[in-house]
Amino acid sequence: QAQLVESGGGLVQPGGSLRLSCVVSGFNVNEYAIGWFRQTPGKEYEGVSVIRAFAQITEYADSVKGRFTISRDNRKNTVYLQMNNLKPEDTASYHCAASPAPSSQWYLYERYTYWGQGLQVTVSS
Repeated sequence: QAQLVESGGGLVQPGGSLRLSCVVSGFNVNEYAIGWFRQTPGKEYEGVSVIRAFAQITEYADSVKGRFTISRDNRKNTVYLQMNNLKPEDTASYHCAASPAPSSQWYLYERYTYWGQGLQVTVSS
């Protein structure tokens, strides 16, 4: 049974950092594209970043380029999202998700099959 569990969220001041973890079970994390999405109340999911299957190819939303870094540890079956220089507009519920099929449209919610429950990231002074 496929399962994704996020951790590492919380409250941080502007300019601070957080590292989110997405621990995967039920399948090999290297064999799926793993994406991070975020959502704020009343808005649709926004694709934040993805790491491609079988490669260290990464993509980022323009709003987080240069601040966020996605990485994968195959031994731990875990994907990370390092978030630096956080801004109040980064406040959202963050979710990791897995897609078995390659797609240039990595930022689309419907491309992903398995989802974690999500966690809250709040950037505020």
